[in-house]
Amino acid sequence: MGRDSGSGGRPGVQRPGSGSGGRPGFRRPGSDGRPRFRRRDHSVAPWIRTRLRTAPGAAVALALLVMATACLAAAFPRAVERYEDAGLRRAVVDATAPRTSLQVSAPQPGTYIPQSERESAVSPASMRKAYERVLNVVERPLAVDPAQSMYGVRNVNNLEAAETWLPMPSGLPAQMSLAAQSGLAEHSRMSAGRLPRAGDTVTAATREVEAAVTTETAKRLNIKVGSVINVPGMQRDPLAVRITGIVAPRDPESAYWTTQPLLRTPSLIRPPTQGGEPETYWLGALLLPPDAAPVLLGTPGEPARYWLLTPDPAALTAHDLSRLGSAVASLESGPGLVKVRDSTDADTGVSTDLDEVLASYAQLRSGVRPLVSVAAFGTGAVAVVVLLMAGRLTADRRRTELALLRARGASLRGLTRRLVTETAVVALPAGALGLAGALFLVPYGRAPYAVGAALAVTLLACAALPLRALAAHRVVGVHGAREDLTSVRPSRRRTIAELTLLVLASAAVLALRSRGTSGTSDEALGSGASGDLGSSGDQLVAMAPVLIGVIAALVLVRLYPLPLRWLARPAGRMRGAIGHLSLARAGRTSVSTVLPLLALLTALTTAAFGGSVLAGVADARDRAAVLNLGADARVEAEGALPATLPERVRSAPGVQEVTPLSIAYEAKPGAGVESVPLAGVDPEGYARLADRTGLGAFPAGELKASPAAPADGASKPGADGSAKAPLPALASSAVADRYGTHPFSLRLSDGSDVTVRITLVRDLTPALPGTDFLIVDRAGLGTVAARPTTLLVTGDQVSGGALRKAVAAGTGADADPTARADVRLRSEERARYVDSPLQSGAERVYAAAVAAGSGYAVLALLLALVRAAPERAALLARLRTMGLTRSQGRRLLVLEALPQALLAAAGGILTGWAAVRLLAPGIDLTSIALATPGGAPPTGTAALHTDPASLFLPALTVLLLATGIAAGQAWWTGRRGSVRELRAGDSR
Repeated sequence: MGRDSGSGGRPGVQRPGSGSGGRPGFRRPGSDGRPRFRRRDHSVAPWIRTRLRTAPGAAVALALLVMATACLAAAFPRAVERYEDAGLRRAVVDATAPRTSLQVSAPQPGTYIPQSERESAVSPASMRKAYERVLNVVERPLAVDPAQSMYGVRNVNNLEAAETWLPMPSGLPAQMSLAAQSGLAEHSRMSAGRLPRAGDTVTAATREVEAAVTTETAKRLNIKVGSVINVPGMQRDPLAVRITGIVAPRDPESAYWTTQPLLRTPSLIRPPTQGGEPETYWLGALLLPPDAAPVLLGTPGEPARYWLLTPDPAALTAHDLSRLGSAVASLESGPGLVKVRDSTDADTGVSTDLDEVLASYAQLRSGVRPLVSVAAFGTGAVAVVVLLMAGRLTADRRRTELALLRARGASLRGLTRRLVTETAVVALPAGALGLAGALFLVPYGRAPYAVGAALAVTLLACAALPLRALAAHRVVGVHGAREDLTSVRPSRRRTIAELTLLVLASAAVLALRSRGTSGTSDEALGSGASGDLGSSGDQLVAMAPVLIGVIAALVLVRLYPLPLRWLARPAGRMRGAIGHLSLARAGRTSVSTVLPLLALLTALTTAAFGGSVLAGVADARDRAAVLNLGADARVEAEGALPATLPERVRSAPGVQEVTPLSIAYEAKPGAGVESVPLAGVDPEGYARLADRTGLGAFPAGELKASPAAPADGASKPGADGSAKAPLPALASSAVADRYGTHPFSLRLSDGSDVTVRITLVRDLTPALPGTDFLIVDRAGLGTVAARPTTLLVTGDQVSGGALRKAVAAGTGADADPTARADVRLRSEERARYVDSPLQSGAERVYAAAVAAGSGYAVLALLLALVRAAPERAALLARLRTMGLTRSQGRRLLVLEALPQALLAAAGGILTGWAAVRLLAPGIDLTSIALATPGGAPPTGTAALHTDPASLFLPALTVLLLATGIAAGQAWWTGRRGSVRELRAGDSR
């Protein structure tokens, strides 16, 4: 105290600065009456160093927890952004340049202006200047790729070429399209000759110009270097086009060549005719130099100016999807179109299908994103619970220390400040390292969201311990009341909070069942809405599984004491003290066990829900592949297959059974014009296939052809002239509703007739997809109609290469390519449904989120068990002095941990099952499972169902971990001495 007062220094030593022993920078009250400054408090830093040195293991564990959580939290938004952007770019690329390019077109300059001005308007300089002005009109975030964009002049109406050496398949002369397009030299390489040149000034009256053609055009139209093609002129002599070079595209799939495919590849055109033999003619393109564009004004081809702007896929981002749609709409029919017309021509128009591509992607994302949000909310909730539990367990471990500080005069503000500083010294560097790790592992994405997520995790970790200490030590007291589960009664505040959570969970479940996961309307999807979970209602829907787990945890905590009380009395009457003691110990567990139980149930619910989603996605793809193929592989040809092919295919590696089919897709019932697909099968083998695939199983005997007479007593001659009874037929529901159960005739494509009677009705069948089909015994068909056209192959490990090789050898496709048969495998068909990186990325993130949630659940279990380890070790030490054996000690700890582990496992199974059953009506997995090229499939084809493995495996893992850790602790404690645990004064 003397040292603090400033007068307790050593005699004879005067401190500099005050002349009276004061410390530098501090004044004593003097004659001027000014107060002295408060002395700086240097006690915080020694406190932090002392605490960190006292418990380095706890500090390192907290740092690792914060670093891992911050890394996962920061990596999640970047991973989502990465696969969403990749999905958008893939969608734009797959849509091809003709659909995604912005096609700006203007008619030829008006004939009312002078000819010189018309020619100047289509000159390369004018076209280039207009192109640059149009580029400036395009609004961000829509970016144009200048390397793949082009401009030029082409004739709208094709020009007839009179050269007789050009191919004329039907006697019609070939036609040509003339195009003076920019960038020919940059996008092609010379195959023969040289690039065309304009020479002197070209006008509409020029009689001859040079041009180039592509290699494909030259090959199919017999064009060579030096060839001259004459096209009609308008009020002038024909225009002679001399071919000076043949060019090969540098990248045939680039936008330069695919936006106008005619420039690269000629087309065989079939004009409409009124009956008779169809006529065809060739249509090709002649590539003129840009300086020769004015010559098109002298032809009757109606020349038009165009500027083709190709979007840059690398610059497109999914978070700008709505702005992209607005930019495209502005160019098509908004302010952007007005600016484009001001820069080019008053009659300029802009057309593109890019808005449809963006809307299709938005619809796919609106079905995928909510499912990922469900997993994110679940894992995030478990991580938050684990962080709070770590703070609470630390506060409980230091309860005596903090209570003593409060009893010795420490204020709540000072105590909280010290705890915040102590935790921040560990958590802030750990959070920074976790953020750095996330930025390194996921180098793509916006940084602000990652920084915000890591900062939120760090702040939560810094606040968990101080807030718990603040709540526990508001009142000064060294000893607190017991907080046993069997003795503590829930407070009113807790009851109100639990009822509030119950109401929120009920609202979320009802909203999810009625609205579905996306909650977006068809109009919003059609306009390109992003489908974000931006509103609070949508976030509540995404939190439905988490809220169900929270409610289940609170209910189980309330019910947990009841079985302990019921079992305590019977256990007390049993011989031996192990059972009674273990139940008593389990009943005296602190109420803080609600946090571990909450973490476990939330994680188990999320794992069950997530596992069911992933299993549902896999099952939906398998099911769709089987519906399309009917087996593990399908071999199909347009005509009849060789009779020896089934045996050759059956000998291929991995093939177990081959089912031949005779399919007639154009079978016509009676005299009608409608057709019904008909398949002739071998009833025995086909029945086994239907039973194995689960597609309309049926008794084989009911499909076999019967030699009995028809029901009406008459016989009908078959194709071979013999009398045949109506064939039993298996039909779809739609066909059965149309034709009933009476016999009716079918005319097949080979001219033969067959009479069938529907005796079996199934919704699905392996032979034919769709809702219209008839299946009959192949033995009842004519010789020609019974020849197999399709083989359905089953096997566990069907090799695609070996199967294709066997089919090629059996059909003779190696020698005759026209005899080839199409071979499709179920694995390849299944992979076709994963069409977008959006789907595959969402699946990976979902699986990672479920795995992270499971890891946090295991961590919560370990924290709870490690927290009670010193107390259990002391208990075993005391009981060993009373004669407890090692085996009894192991049984005691295992039986003590078993009630909580059983509670968590059983509660997790029930909660996961209830969550899936309650939420399944509102979950549609079609978007993430079965999206196909060209747009999203119809909804309702991939529903959520319970996956037993996802329910039981995590719960059994929790049970085994809890009992295994307890047994391991008993074994380890038995190998150590008991002196430390029996010392007086240690915390119990």
